[in-house]
Amino acid sequence: QVQLVESGGGLVQVGDSLRLSCAASGRTFNKNPMGWFRQAPGKEREFVAAITWNGVYTRYADSVKGRFTISRDNAKNTVYLQMNSLKPEDAAVYYCAVDAIERWPISVLESAYDYWGQGTQVTVSS
Repeated sequence: QVQLVESGGGLVQVGDSLRLSCAASGRTFNKNPMGWFRQAPGKEREFVAAITWNGVYTRYADSVKGRFTISRDNAKNTVYLQMNSLKPEDAAVYYCAVDAIERWPISVLESAYDYWGQGTQVTVSS
């Protein structure tokens, strides 16, 4: 059974940094794109970042470009999201996701991702 478990969320102040982790188990995803999405209260879930299986190519939402960095460690079956210069609008539940297809180009669409974590809360206080 595939499980994705996110960690690293919490309460931070504007301008602070957080690093989210998402560890996958039950299957090896070292040939699959992985991504991060987020959902703020009252809003739809939105794309944040995605990374190819080898970490060479990444995609970011315009709202996080230059502040967030996605990376992965295939040996640990884990994807990370380094979030710097956090803003109040970054507050949301963050979800990691895995595309079961070895897809290229990597997708920003929620529908392309087959496995999802339970989410981790990020709160940004001003």
